[in-house]
Amino acid sequence: MLRQDIRKKFLDLLVKEKKLSSEQAKTLIDFESFSALEDNLKKTGWLKAEDLARVKAKYFKLPYIDLLGEKIKPEIINQIPKALAENYQAITYNKDGKKLQVALIEPTDLKAREAVEYLAREKNLKVDFGVSSKEAFTEAFNQYSALKREVEEYLGVAEKKFSQAAKAEKLEKTEDLASSAPIAKMVSVILRHAVDERASDIHIEPVMNQTRVRYRIDGIMKTSLVLPKYVHSAIVSRIKVMAKLKIDEIRVPQDGRIRLQIAGNDIDFRVSTLPLYKNEKVVMRILDSSGDILTLEDLGFDGRNLEIIKSNIEKPHGMFLVTGPTGSGKTTTLYANLQILNKEGVNIVTLEDPVEYYLKGVNQSQINPDVGLTFTSGLRSILRQDPDIILVGEIRDGETADLAVHAALTGHLMLSTLHTNDAFGAIPRLVDLKVEPFLLASTLNVIIAQRLVRKLCQDCKKTVVIPDNLQSEVQEELSQIKPENLPKGVDLNKMVFWKGQGCKKCGGSGYRGRLAIAEVLPISDEVKDIIASKNDWHKIKDIFTNLGMLTLKQDGIIKALKGVTTIEEIMRVTKE
Repeated sequence: MLRQDIRKKFLDLLVKEKKLSSEQAKTLIDFESFSALEDNLKKTGWLKAEDLARVKAKYFKLPYIDLLGEKIKPEIINQIPKALAENYQAITYNKDGKKLQVALIEPTDLKAREAVEYLAREKNLKVDFGVSSKEAFTEAFNQYSALKREVEEYLGVAEKKFSQAAKAEKLEKTEDLASSAPIAKMVSVILRHAVDERASDIHIEPVMNQTRVRYRIDGIMKTSLVLPKYVHSAIVSRIKVMAKLKIDEIRVPQDGRIRLQIAGNDIDFRVSTLPLYKNEKVVMRILDSSGDILTLEDLGFDGRNLEIIKSNIEKPHGMFLVTGPTGSGKTTTLYANLQILNKEGVNIVTLEDPVEYYLKGVNQSQINPDVGLTFTSGLRSILRQDPDIILVGEIRDGETADLAVHAALTGHLMLSTLHTNDAFGAIPRLVDLKVEPFLLASTLNVIIAQRLVRKLCQDCKKTVVIPDNLQSEVQEELSQIKPENLPKGVDLNKMVFWKGQGCKKCGGSGYRGRLAIAEVLPISDEVKDIIASKNDWHKIKDIFTNLGMLTLKQDGIIKALKGVTTIEEIMRVTKE
């Protein structure tokens, strides 16, 4: 543990540099290491990792090293063996003549310094130390095993083992190939790199005489690897073995699950196989169940939208619905709200498919249709568990909808999701599921519709001039908002748009991460009357506008004007 005098002086410097308030610093005095301090600050959101690293460098009078997005040559990074780098959290990022330039997370770790200096002396080199953040170190450390290089290494072994046999159509048993070391390692590398790249999905698919591995990163598909077709069946079989699926069943789709520990985190892979003509495709959804749950602010909710969500989530009963297509972040938004509600005095029970995040203090149940545990049967059981708050992953049918509405009527706060294109579509959708309009009017509190858009890289964004036709479309959309309802700082006569130029930190894409754009429909007494009367539901949109609420596209355009995304991204995501 760091000495108390170092901890106190460092926190004093953070206060002096106006990175923390005195009150915030007092709550952090017991940090064991700079790595632990960075983890704590990440949870609180008080200070960014790179800002902490800059102050740390200043305190120890060492250079600050920005490793985010830095591509390190293999011959440089391998100056320190991977195991030693991981153990001492020290990484070589450059070599200048006879000097190794090494970044540390913990400048006070004398053992790390001694180990690196000893290694350098063996090579007739000297060391210049610098300071980096834990977040940047982790990203740089992943370069010890670049995807293509590592897979090609195992591919060479695999080719020697059975490619000639495959070409001669004298394959060994599929089980033997799937369990062979090179195939097992290849699959492991593909999964690990998907997690490192922040991918949400992995697609392994046959294309002509090749196998293509694609990752979905920030909602966009990207080809990461192309392999010879002769390994395809073995890779699919290996994944089936890991997911406990039937290897010899290739005629029907199968679903399974893999749980692995990667970089100290528990990662779930939801596996789906699909029979194709003379072959199979595998898609894996990646769920980091051990990750920190984001707050509503982290997700992109702000202004009136945020105020209405927070006021409605505190109501003792009623329905809180989030709508949108698959992959629009509905479950993440529900969990951000559960974090607010999760207190000792309430009993929260969830029913999910699958459990995507684990939240301490919440009773989480996963549906299992094979044994009869569906959303409907599970919801009936939950109602006998004395719940205060219930989360149902999705309302899929009339019976579940009816149970959810009655649960909300009988004094429970019900949170759930629904597949509709906008907030207004949730009402006719629930009526289509045979829910009585007068019951909906009595139970609905708020309906949120959302989409995920890519965030603009803040390190390479620049102002741009957009085409006249696009500018006209933006002005027409914003002209529908009353001037008094426009957020502060938005001037229709001085609109500035941004675009990412592409840099090392965003991999040249101009984007890094995603956030939500949303429309939030509060169910006021006037809206309740319209729902109950079964007539003129289109009038709800007029009330929505008069309240000064923003549509999905309007919320997105305003975020583009604030420089957190691009207007092209908003138009892509919100196009009909």
